[in-house]
Amino acid sequence: MKIEKARLFKIDFPLRNAFEVSFGVIKYKRTIILELTDQDGNCGYSECSAFDVPFYNEEFRSGAWDLLKEQLLPKVVGHDINHPDDIYQLFSYIRRNNMSKACVNCALWDLYAKRLQLPLAKALGGDKQKVEVGVSIGVQPSPEKLVETVRGYLNDGYRRIKMKIKPGADYQFIKAVRNEFPEAMLMADANSAYRLKDLPMLQRLDELGLLMIEQPLEPGDLVDHAQLQSKLKTAICLDESILSLADAKKMIQLGSGRIINIKVARVGGLGAAKQIQEYASKHSIQCWCGGMLDSGVARAENIAIATLQGYTLPNDIAASTRYYNQDIIKPVVELDGTYVNVPHRPGLGYEIDWDNMKKFCKAELVLK
Repeated sequence: MKIEKARLFKIDFPLRNAFEVSFGVIKYKRTIILELTDQDGNCGYSECSAFDVPFYNEEFRSGAWDLLKEQLLPKVVGHDINHPDDIYQLFSYIRRNNMSKACVNCALWDLYAKRLQLPLAKALGGDKQKVEVGVSIGVQPSPEKLVETVRGYLNDGYRRIKMKIKPGADYQFIKAVRNEFPEAMLMADANSAYRLKDLPMLQRLDELGLLMIEQPLEPGDLVDHAQLQSKLKTAICLDESILSLADAKKMIQLGSGRIINIKVARVGGLGAAKQIQEYASKHSIQCWCGGMLDSGVARAENIAIATLQGYTLPNDIAASTRYYNQDIIKPVVELDGTYVNVPHRPGLGYEIDWDNMKKFCKAELVLK
């Protein structure tokens, strides 16, 4: 396929409710949407998930915009691309910046699937008709408020509940939820808020029967996580520490955890995510698909990748209305019990809602 044109859109997407994590409060998802057009007029879409401030990793929206404009897209626009994963060799001279690379990879996969007249899930090799999903809850002001919030999502149909924690809002908060919902599938996400010195508190979480503790220690760390996992009964799930297949191999070798949260954007795209889950599955490591407060575009990509057999746990792919009053796709992503149904139309399986795109768009750039 020859890529004739690229369009970038800066989108400021207001959240329904502020979302608090260990490193701050998020009120808007300020993101980038990419559109690639091929020689036949087909359009592929993707989202660059970098936040506007580099608190999750080193990438941020303004930097990703410039990198896409000045380095990545000029390597693609006007060129023939045989397969979406060709970009890994094409962009190999650029260190890291996985979210920007993922943006290009995912748009190419959407185009590739449309050219084959296949749903993206089938183009990737997925075979599930629906994927189980969970919900992620930001840090709450009190244990009582957390219990109330969890109750609402359990009533909505979510089975797996992820709760953000940070020092001072951890054990007592999750204990209150466990006491109220003794059979619920619960997990905690620390977003790297703890250190090995916090071992006594983290060991207390063992008594709460959690599915996992996600990324308790520093991003990028594998050694201290291995030491921590050896002292915990609860499985550690790594997120920010796994940026590549090589990281997954090291995690398994060191025993740094027993579960991987594979975020398509963090690892560099759908092709990289597919490689990691295949390798993890061969080594009895469970995987699930994480989210980045995604718009419907990235949410559609996550649904597709979660249809692969290596994704064995409920995924962070909530309904569109979990985070946003209005989405930029139609139809919006909705729950079917504790599942999301996989679309059957070619590519992402959703249309862009151009009225909402225009409403939330702050800047647009065309490259030919």
